[in-house]
Amino acid sequence: MSRVGKLSVFAAATLLCATAVVSVGVQAQQIYRSVGPDGKVTFSDQPPANNANASVKSKGSAATDFAESDTGNGALPYTLQQVVNRYPVTLYTGDDCLPCNNARNLLITRGIPFTERTVTNNESMEALKALSGNNSIPFATIGAQHLNGFADTLWTQYLDAAGYPKKSQLPASYRKPLATPLATAKEPARAPAPTQDARPAARSAPAPETTVPSGPTPSNPTGLVF
Repeated sequence: MSRVGKLSVFAAATLLCATAVVSVGVQAQQIYRSVGPDGKVTFSDQPPANNANASVKSKGSAATDFAESDTGNGALPYTLQQVVNRYPVTLYTGDDCLPCNNARNLLITRGIPFTERTVTNNESMEALKALSGNNSIPFATIGAQHLNGFADTLWTQYLDAAGYPKKSQLPASYRKPLATPLATAKEPARAPAPTQDARPAARSAPAPETTVPSGPTPSNPTGLVF
């Protein structure tokens, strides 16, 4: 066989392999989603042993592959959901706190799903101090990483390192969960109601009446009464 003939055979074989790869890639792959006893969501191309809590979906490209969001707001992109599961973000804020607003806006603008806990009572302040070591806000956790105070550059670096996308990938149906207090405020103790004595109050004895003597006396020989 001539060299030209060999090249033609090689090119034909290469084209056949490429066509086969494309054909396999076009076919949808069955992906099984299962929820474990601990509530952890896993995805696999193998059906689980007990598929009572499993659902089947077709996996396409990474850009269009979605997993259900824990927030119940619809679906998050699969890659984003994986980052959220591994490095969840929690933001601790207070009232009338400009740095807290800046931190919140950074997360919202970048499309970072996060949980917000407010610190607005003594119980929440004590809980925050036990968690972070101080009472300063804003405070945030990215997985096990603690961030005290807000610095745009520093927070951005940690979000990048965790693998969060630089631009929002949240679907239009996503809604941020409502902020909740870090700890519930205790109700102030009520003063005990005054107890009423069942016994009637003792009446004071009437003052003895003063008898004014009538007529003359040794000290009033004229007997005048004023």
